[in-house]
Amino acid sequence: MQSATQARSKLPDVGTTIFTVIGQLAAQHDALNLSQGAPNFAPDPKLVDGVAQAMRAGHNQYAPMAGIAALREALADKAETLYGVRYDPASEVTVLASASEGLYSTISALVHPGDEVIYFEPSFDSYGPIVRLQGATPVVIKLSLDHFRVNWDEVAAAITPKTRMIIVNTPHNPTATIFSDADIERLKALTRNTDIVILSDEVYEHVVFDGAKHQSMARHRELAERSVIVSSFGKSYHVTGWRVGYCLAPAALMDEIRKVHQFMVFSADTPMQHAFVDALANRDSYLGLSDFYQKKRDLLAHALRESRLELLPSEGSFFMLARFRGFSTESDSDFVLRLIRDARVATIPLSAFYTDGTDSGLIRLSFSKDDATLLEGARRLCEI
Repeated sequence: MQSATQARSKLPDVGTTIFTVIGQLAAQHDALNLSQGAPNFAPDPKLVDGVAQAMRAGHNQYAPMAGIAALREALADKAETLYGVRYDPASEVTVLASASEGLYSTISALVHPGDEVIYFEPSFDSYGPIVRLQGATPVVIKLSLDHFRVNWDEVAAAITPKTRMIIVNTPHNPTATIFSDADIERLKALTRNTDIVILSDEVYEHVVFDGAKHQSMARHRELAERSVIVSSFGKSYHVTGWRVGYCLAPAALMDEIRKVHQFMVFSADTPMQHAFVDALANRDSYLGLSDFYQKKRDLLAHALRESRLELLPSEGSFFMLARFRGFSTESDSDFVLRLIRDARVATIPLSAFYTDGTDSGLIRLSFSKDDATLLEGARRLCEI
């Protein structure tokens, strides 16, 4: 149908995401999917049964806007047990229709036209567009290419009276790095005695490797008092398609976030919320994730030892980066396309995570797959 009016785009430079493009190409070439951070294995059958039982019990209508009370209570208990801070379930915990909705609701609620928002690239691709949609200015700071660490001196230089928010992500997608104690101390120092809000994307909070500690903002009271923490049931329970997440924040911030949330979706899916109450009662359901995914990380790394790829350390998340410039001068996008066509393995070019398309000769691999897929994917990559 021909439109009778012209659309004036708010995001004229934004097209289809790289994940959709790669997914379509992978399907076209029947390629193994090592690109997306979505597990290809089944969740715990008890969780699926819990959703079915909730539906049969009649939990099929709208949940309360902030989430069912039992789930908010369970999340408050979890934060207190893991991080030592008690969030009020009534006013400081909100269940969301995905972590992505949490990011949008938070930025939309707390960032105003003319504000500046600092975040770090490479990054999850939604941060910048959401900031721009508020009439605010993204201030991008690139992580160092040697170890993908934050240069806090650059952050200090970038902070102005207009800085409203700093977005952090640990464990980090796509670089698989995690915050250290030193990172936390610098973040504290730079935001102390300011009105800067920290938006902490912690969807991989339970996927931290080699005995390291997850540096949640909730663990540090000074930061918790100015932070909105966004996390994901989908990532923690292998059900990314269920689209249920949550956020934790002081009541004054949460009150504003809920104002946006209620007009976006009003409430997250009801039967899933009931099932997650029972799942959270079993702490092993999330405390075992680090070991579970570390074994997958190690399996893929070991299987790729004969490949020409140079693997970078993976400290957390579902991902590892691999350098290919030792044997190819192709752009990372061209290299990824060749892998799909010739090796029939789908990966993601790291340039897709930069606003300016920085090409550092790296690709991102996901190991959130069953062992057979990881081993076959590695076999094919070893032949390139």
